[in-house]
Amino acid sequence: MAKAEASVEELVSMIERGELRLPEMQRQYVWRSTRVRDLLDSLYRGYPSGAILLWETDEAVPLQSFAVSQSNNPYQSTRLLLDGQQRLTSLSAVIRGEPVSVRGRRRPIDLLFNLEHPDQLAVVTEVDENGDDAEVDEEGELGGDEADASEDELLTRFNKMTFVVATRKLEQLPQWVKVSEVFKTDSDAPFLKRAGISGFDDPRYEKYSQRLARLRGIRKYVYRMDVLERTLSYDEVTEIFVRVNSLGAKLRSSDLALAQITAKWRHSLQTFLDFQSACAQNGFELDLGLHLKNLMAFATGQSRFLTVGSLTLDVLQQAWKEACEGMEFALNFARSNLGIDSPALLSSPFLLVVLAYIGHRRDYALSTEEAQQLRYWALAANAKGRFSVSAPSTPSLRSSV
Repeated sequence: MAKAEASVEELVSMIERGELRLPEMQRQYVWRSTRVRDLLDSLYRGYPSGAILLWETDEAVPLQSFAVSQSNNPYQSTRLLLDGQQRLTSLSAVIRGEPVSVRGRRRPIDLLFNLEHPDQLAVVTEVDENGDDAEVDEEGELGGDEADASEDELLTRFNKMTFVVATRKLEQLPQWVKVSEVFKTDSDAPFLKRAGISGFDDPRYEKYSQRLARLRGIRKYVYRMDVLERTLSYDEVTEIFVRVNSLGAKLRSSDLALAQITAKWRHSLQTFLDFQSACAQNGFELDLGLHLKNLMAFATGQSRFLTVGSLTLDVLQQAWKEACEGMEFALNFARSNLGIDSPALLSSPFLLVVLAYIGHRRDYALSTEEAQQLRYWALAANAKGRFSVSAPSTPSLRSSV
């Protein structure tokens, strides 16, 4: 394994030119704006930010798109990003001032920089127990104590921070500047003028100029890169990807399972995403991980990923066909018999997997009595939260049939 280095500026440029690509095994972009805020704060302070893992290969590897735009590279890319996607996508979006594409929708990452931030670290990062399991939430960024805080309390808290997710009120204050706007120009004039600084004799002139230069200096931050050899096979690289992310607990089990599935079933990611999109158009916007659990249920009778690595391509493809039929049955049953037309009405979306499997075992031909019994059971299970995260245990699907 070779060692290399590259600055943020160089890596962002590689993404923009299409010289750095994403293999299909990678999960999609999932970071919230608050995660991007914390990354920028770390780089601004010169804190370590991990390494980047690349694979240089001549193999024709299935690819997926970055959440930011890329030029069409006429040459087959040999540089694939295995670890660092969330960080580099975030930095690319902020530095280039463009939104990220999340589930077919373009979402801006609007961050503000505090020209009057304290010199010393004043806000300690709160540990989010859901962390990497949380999907991108496009609603408000405030949560926990902030949701109940008064306007004055929020302003006091924000004034202690260096970066914040933009709000309309903060955007109006002269000490707060848009991060992407700073990266677009090397001139400090528009930001100093907005802050009311008219000359060199203003005591804030030097301080603000130094801080803006330090912010732009994030582009020069150097990442250490580990580069895997060309001699490695796609299967070996997939195993490395799974092990790296398992040891660091950076990815959910469904993300690791997806890597193993796409290693055997090339170009399957788009197949999964197309079905996910079709369900969303019918009112059920479900996490891709749930669809993969449904796939495992039809492949093994249990919605666990423990044996995903041992499944053959034929088993995966047949199970996916049956899983789609089962999920379509489950969604129709939920809407027609339970009065549920949105995942928001479910104590856990996993109930849909159980309904899908039960429908499959009955060949989707339930008698009136069986449909009534299934309706009663499903409503009771949903009311009791039988398959929710807080449930004491989740039985195998066969025991639910």
